[in-house]
Amino acid sequence: MSSLADRIGVLGEAGPLYRRVHDALRSAIENSLLKPSDALPPERDLAADFGVSRITIRKALDSLVAEGLLTRKQGAGTFVSGRVEKQFAKLTSFSEDMVSRGRKPRSEWLLRASGTVTPDESLTLGLSPGTPVFRFHRIRFADDQPMAVEYSTIPGFGLPSADAVVDSLYVALSDAGMRPARALQRLRAVLVHGERAKMLRVEPGAPALYIERRGFLDDGRVIEATQSWYRGDAYDFVAELSARA
Repeated sequence: MSSLADRIGVLGEAGPLYRRVHDALRSAIENSLLKPSDALPPERDLAADFGVSRITIRKALDSLVAEGLLTRKQGAGTFVSGRVEKQFAKLTSFSEDMVSRGRKPRSEWLLRASGTVTPDESLTLGLSPGTPVFRFHRIRFADDQPMAVEYSTIPGFGLPSADAVVDSLYVALSDAGMRPARALQRLRAVLVHGERAKMLRVEPGAPALYIERRGFLDDGRVIEATQSWYRGDAYDFVAELSARA
C-alpha cells in the first residue's frame, strides 16, 4: 500500500521545510486525498515518508491544527477536521458546497409547509400582506455531522409547491427558473442555546455563526430569505478581498 507521501507527491521547493509539508497536507485535504475524519499516520511514519525530521512534521501539523484543518484526539492520534470553508465570492447552496468538498449533504426536516407572509417576512421579501409563501426549516448535515440549522422563506410565485424541495432548495428554484442571481448576506457571531444547541449537537452557549441572506432575481425581486445558524467549530467563512476600486 502506498504511503501518504507517495499519494501527495513531491514537496514544493519554496519556503521553510515545515511549510512545504504543511502546504502539501493542506492541498491533500482541499483536494479530498485526505477526507474528513481520516486518521493521519503517526508522526514518526510521516517523518520517514517525507524524509524530514519529526520536529518538522510536528511543526507542520501544529500549524494545520491551528488553522482548524486537523484535530488531535488524546490517545487516538491526529485526524482531518470536519471543518468546512465557505467562500463568500460565489453564490452557492449548502448542498453544492458540501459536494464540492467531497462531503455528502442531507437534511432533517423540521418544517416544510405553505402559509401567508408574516409582517416581518413582508418587509424582508417586499410582499403585500396575505401573500402566499413557502417555509422550509431543517437541520443541514455534512455526512453525519450537523452543520447548520436553516430557516428559509420563499415567495409563493417561486415554487409550484412546498413538496418541490426534496434535498436542495436551490435545485428546486433552478428547476422553476427562480434561482437567485445575487444575494446580500449579513453575518455575526452568536451563542446557541436550548433546542438549537441540541440540534447542532453542541453544548449550550457554544459559539455559532448567524447568517441572514436575501436572494434576488435578475429583475430585482426577492426570491429567498434565509436565516442560518452554523456551528462555530465546524464552519469557516472566507472572503477574498482586493485593493482595486
